[in-house]
Amino acid sequence: MLETSGVGYVLAVPKSQFSLAGPRIDRVFEQAPDQAWDRRSCGAGAKGQREYDWAALQLRPVAEYDHQDGVLIRRRWALARRSLNRPDEIAHYLGYAPLDVAVDELVRVAGARWAIEECFQAAKNECGLDEYEVRRYVGRYRHITLAMLAHAFLAAMSARAAEKGEPPVRMPWSSSSLWRKCGDSWQLTHPETFAPSPMR
Repeated sequence: MLETSGVGYVLAVPKSQFSLAGPRIDRVFEQAPDQAWDRRSCGAGAKGQREYDWAALQLRPVAEYDHQDGVLIRRRWALARRSLNRPDEIAHYLGYAPLDVAVDELVRVAGARWAIEECFQAAKNECGLDEYEVRRYVGRYRHITLAMLAHAFLAAMSARAAEKGEPPVRMPWSSSSLWRKCGDSWQLTHPETFAPSPMR
């Protein structure tokens, strides 16, 4: 459907995925020479740039999707991402993009997955994205739409406050509560309250 609409993609696939390059995508990259692997960053992470060794292979085109009036307008790719610390850990991707899209852009799109997952995790934690008990699609769709809208509103308000230089908004907590939110976890405000009493 994406190819018919002319929409590009970078899709993570299992190592057993069949591709236009051969029977299995992992076997194709097992034969790649050392020179085929380049160190590239797929975006910034919590500890700096997320760097991996990447190999990219252009696949043969499919006439009905990749050509327009007999002219090649899109290109197919197979990508492999190899861990620097564990070279035996290799992730595989299939890509589809216009001719002017370079490998660095495909790598950047593949790395966007982490940001998307963080967004979904934040929506689960802050807006209850995953807290629905429905049996029908319409109810689930409404809940997810409302949760994502609330998350977008909170993100926009947070960004606006940061632009004005305002301190982050903190939720008021009852003085009787011993619990307080600290980042992604909870802490006791008075841990000594639960300390065992001395033996008498």
